[in-house]
Amino acid sequence: MAVPKRRHSRARGRKRRTNQALVVPKLVACRQCHQLNLAHRVCTNCGSYSGRVVAPPKQEK
Repeated sequence: MAVPKRRHSRARGRKRRTNQALVVPKLVACRQCHQLNLAHRVCTNCGSYSGRVVAPPKQEK
């Protein structure tokens, strides 16, 4: 089994972990209904994308 010959420094381990941070999703307001949605996605409230309706809005049960 492979075992490291020398101990890794703290800086080396921390450099590896710099990319593990959580990212908050970017939200933008819809042009039609002004509800917050993910960028570049169809609005879940009114079904519009880029100023025009592309999908029928979801009906509540």
